[in-house]
Amino acid sequence: MKDLGRLITAMVTPFDDKGEVDYAQAKKLAKALLSSGSEGVVVVGTTGESPTLRHEEEKRLFTEIKQAVGKSGSVIAGTGSNNTAEALEFTKDAEKIGVDACLLVVPYYNKPTQEGLYLHFKKIAESTNLPCILYNVPSRTITNLAPETTVRLSAVPNILGIKEASGNMEQVARIIKEARPGFVVWSGNDGDTLPMLKLGAYGVISVASHLVGKQISAMIYSQVKGDTKKADEQNAALAAIFSALFLVPNPIPVKYAVNQVGFRVGKPRLPLCEPDEKTARAIMDVVKKYKIDLPIG
Repeated sequence: MKDLGRLITAMVTPFDDKGEVDYAQAKKLAKALLSSGSEGVVVVGTTGESPTLRHEEEKRLFTEIKQAVGKSGSVIAGTGSNNTAEALEFTKDAEKIGVDACLLVVPYYNKPTQEGLYLHFKKIAESTNLPCILYNVPSRTITNLAPETTVRLSAVPNILGIKEASGNMEQVARIIKEARPGFVVWSGNDGDTLPMLKLGAYGVISVASHLVGKQISAMIYSQVKGDTKKADEQNAALAAIFSALFLVPNPIPVKYAVNQVGFRVGKPRLPLCEPDEKTARAIMDVVKKYKIDLPIG
């Protein structure tokens, strides 16, 4: 399967002043991210405000961003749902569009059993030729994808790997040890990236790479090349921005920061809103201390 990249950005969805998707700006952002350290982008993930996007908007984003990016980086479509039939339909639509892979979040709200999770992901994966990435983020979904379920799913040929955002290093270590050879683990939290790399993870699906992509990439490749001292130093230097971008729920901080540094992506859609004045100031007090890798203008 295609190497999707060690550093992938979970991309925000730009909106215009009327709250409509700004497709031109989305294409511009995707290309800017790929020129500032990212090797791929996730389109319509949590950071892309998937809960408030209509299916037609999602399909158009997949289409236009894939056309804009071409072969310069991977485009991963967020097609997950807590409705198996809906996720299957979305994934088939994304495959027809020609994206490189799909990201499938653990079903939220309806709290399936581990057997239900296994059957859900297996059914979707077997309906498509796309590489599938599982996405475990129990802070949002409530349900944790247990490591033994992930290991079991790793036997499905086109389930390529997992975006693991549980923060549980014991769980991460078990997946890396027990999953089939070649199964890829990405960190789902910027702050967990280096600890997970040390356990054998492959990379990160990142939020902070909107702003400091080249610096995150440098940290990853320092670790990959065995320069652990340098990687530790680079990670320590990035710790403050990793924290600042999660002072309130993602993507509120990163969208605010990207706007403030001069790349227009608009406000979030309700029920998300911009940060209050105190939080906004705290975010930018940190961001202003960093060299911004994202090309502006």
